[in-house]
Amino acid sequence: MEALTSLLPGVAPALWWTLAVLMALAGVAGTVLPVLPGTLLVLAGLFLGAWIDGFERVSGATMGLIALLAVLGFATDYVAALLGAKKVGASRWALIGAALGTVVGLLAGFVGVLVLPFVGAVAGEWYALRRTPPAAGRPGTARRALDVGVATWIGLLVGTAVKLALAFAMVGVFVIALLWQ
Repeated sequence: MEALTSLLPGVAPALWWTLAVLMALAGVAGTVLPVLPGTLLVLAGLFLGAWIDGFERVSGATMGLIALLAVLGFATDYVAALLGAKKVGASRWALIGAALGTVVGLLAGFVGVLVLPFVGAVAGEWYALRRTPPAAGRPGTARRALDVGVATWIGLLVGTAVKLALAFAMVGVFVIALLWQ
């Protein structure tokens, strides 16, 4: 592939590198702040960095590995909270509540992203439990709803940690490939 600097010779390579680094940094921040598309932004920044010299130092195969890490990070967003909730046997309503809480949390800022998925899961599980007749040996409605909320919240936190680790792995693979030459 032709180098970006030869396609647009009027733009200094330093400008492209600055843009690539800013995109990658914004992506790393996005792994924690769900308003930004975390690992996808890291991938875009690293792709731009590799393209600057036409993939001479960072090969297409290396970028393929980085893209695989990005896909894993993207999937983590959807899987982590579900696994946490499913571990304690959350109802469909709890999962819907956690998803709605996440969406509303995005609009409420960082604290909303941390708290509202928990609130949504608790509310959803509470609703589901209130609709079903009590079973012998089943924990109380409030306790059960809180257990589901906590498990969902822990799943979200673990997912965020995994995404952050994957983002740093992406950057690490890129830097090693870039400096290896």
